[in-house]
Amino acid sequence: MIMIIAAALLQVLAFLTSKVIPFAEKFALLQFKRRRWTQRRQQQQGQRGKPRRNNVGDEEEGTETEDEEVEVEMQEVDEEVTVPEEREKRPKKRRKFSIELEDVEMHSESLAPPPAPSIQRSSTPQAALPTFPLPALPNPPSKATLALQGLDKALVDADIISPSKTLHIPPDGNIDGGTGLSEKMRKRLVDLGITELFAVQTSLLPFLLPSDPMHRALYQPYNPPRDVCVSAPTGSGKTLAYVVPIVEILSSRIVTRLRALVVLPTRDLVMQVRETFETISKGRGLKIGTATGQHSFPHEQVQLVADHSTSLRGGSSKVDILICTPGRLIDHLKETPNFSLQHLRFLVVDEADRLLAQSFQDWLIQVLAATRPPKNPLKHTLKDLADTTLTPRSDTTPNPTPDALAPAFLHLLPYPDVPSFITERKAASCQKLLFSATLTRDPGKIAALELRIPKYFIVQGSSPDEQEDAILDVVTEKFTMPDTLKEHMIICSAYEKPLVFFHLVHAHDITNALVFTKSAESTNRLVRLLNFFQNARTSETSNYKNIVVQAYSSDLPTAERKAVLDKFKSQEIQILVCSDLISRGIDISHVSHVISYDSPVDMRKYVHRVGRTARAGREGDAWTLVEEQEARHFKLMMKDAHHLSEVKRLRIGEKQLAPLIPHYETALSHLKDLYSRS
Repeated sequence: MIMIIAAALLQVLAFLTSKVIPFAEKFALLQFKRRRWTQRRQQQQGQRGKPRRNNVGDEEEGTETEDEEVEVEMQEVDEEVTVPEEREKRPKKRRKFSIELEDVEMHSESLAPPPAPSIQRSSTPQAALPTFPLPALPNPPSKATLALQGLDKALVDADIISPSKTLHIPPDGNIDGGTGLSEKMRKRLVDLGITELFAVQTSLLPFLLPSDPMHRALYQPYNPPRDVCVSAPTGSGKTLAYVVPIVEILSSRIVTRLRALVVLPTRDLVMQVRETFETISKGRGLKIGTATGQHSFPHEQVQLVADHSTSLRGGSSKVDILICTPGRLIDHLKETPNFSLQHLRFLVVDEADRLLAQSFQDWLIQVLAATRPPKNPLKHTLKDLADTTLTPRSDTTPNPTPDALAPAFLHLLPYPDVPSFITERKAASCQKLLFSATLTRDPGKIAALELRIPKYFIVQGSSPDEQEDAILDVVTEKFTMPDTLKEHMIICSAYEKPLVFFHLVHAHDITNALVFTKSAESTNRLVRLLNFFQNARTSETSNYKNIVVQAYSSDLPTAERKAVLDKFKSQEIQILVCSDLISRGIDISHVSHVISYDSPVDMRKYVHRVGRTARAGREGDAWTLVEEQEARHFKLMMKDAHHLSEVKRLRIGEKQLAPLIPHYETALSHLKDLYSRS
């Protein structure tokens, strides 16, 4: 029975499905057509309300045609609205299109044509949608902003000194004229022909030589002096800026201790600075020593340390001022007994950028450690000190008293019961002075110096308003050249470069010149080629006068190098061909020309080379021979340093070089024979 009822229900459901669903589909389609007809009717009424600009006959015909189309369409709609039973009896007509019920419901709105603009008229205009600007990246920060990020505040607060600033030195009287110098020092400088201070000296000397006598003391354990960093162009008087205050302060010493240490990169610069110290300190009784490796190590030990047999905590020294290279300094720190830096009042690092760039057995770390007292005080009893630390003077009597410890090292005293003020921590009195024409901007290297409240002096710019620009120039390595320097650039091929050099020397009558090459071998080869060229030209031209040329390089022994340099200073040698050995710090007053036969590979080398001329306000010329394949690199280097516009290009044509070619080819053949035999 249940099965029969279920079968009947299924038949009824099938019947309803077959009848109702087609009717619903037809009804939805009919509604769609009615909406479409209504929209078209409204559009026609709107168009009838407007006068047409065609002919009258055309307008009437168009109206009748439109009415007929509407009536036909309405008849079709009425015919389709019938009962499902009647629809089955009538013959089936061909359907124009077939559509599913879901598609009609979902897409009926999208299939309808857009309404005419005339239907959507309203009294108030519709508000426009708001527009938003397209997203854009912010402007990138400038190079100046990036360069100043994370800059040390001490460098931001640096003293900017105009290169033209000078200060007159009063020769006598109690008035120092703002220099901070004693009457004896002022007389000495005037006797040497120094009547005014240069830019860097005008600010540095009053800072290092304050009027308060307490700040000139040799020991300042409770109020140690501030450290100093100086960036100034070559030839601006940096050496004299630290020699004079060191001599002034150390002249008050009674006992000889090593109180000033000057570290330099080369032996030649050591000898030059020693001559300056000896000249300025004449009559002061100060003892000056050097350590460069020029003499044997035992010989230097005897010259520097007074006592080798007894171990003394305070050290023992025969010199007040030591000028040295970093490698030899480390040797004495490790191997020389009683060589101590605890009494240092000044630590001078000249040409700081080069010394900080090269490790030299980590010389800086060891030197700074030797100037500081140990962090953990040694606590020894008198018996322990006699047994382990001190060497007895005789077989029976020990020496319990350390020899002259510096105030910052007094906590090393072995006595168990001492007042608290002796064991109190004290700072070292060593004042660090850094000098360079190209002072490093690497914060890591500056931090390694452990500067104490550093004070920066920058010789650059012309007014206080340019302080930020001057600091930015130092940070971005925009170097300042002397105003009296004229710079030239000559671009040529590798074959023509010797010819261009010979033409430059003879056409511009160049004497008192330094010629820089890339190596010692290049130096010797160029000197021989120039001598062969002059001999070939002299054999054909009787009125030609040879120029005395000499090589100066690391291949020469120290004594011979000194002799060559003395001859050049006395102008017995007109042209000195050298490597970069003397490109830093060497001061030869009569040098009027600097020729870079081999172009420098970086801007720092260029600055130090051309800095050998136009010193102390004198005029000078700098010439750079650039090979064609090096021209792009050289120009980019100058452009990055914002200095390309200052270098004038000089053109030398083939007609100017043609007369020199026969003599040049003869010189080349002689040079070839010389090297083939060797």
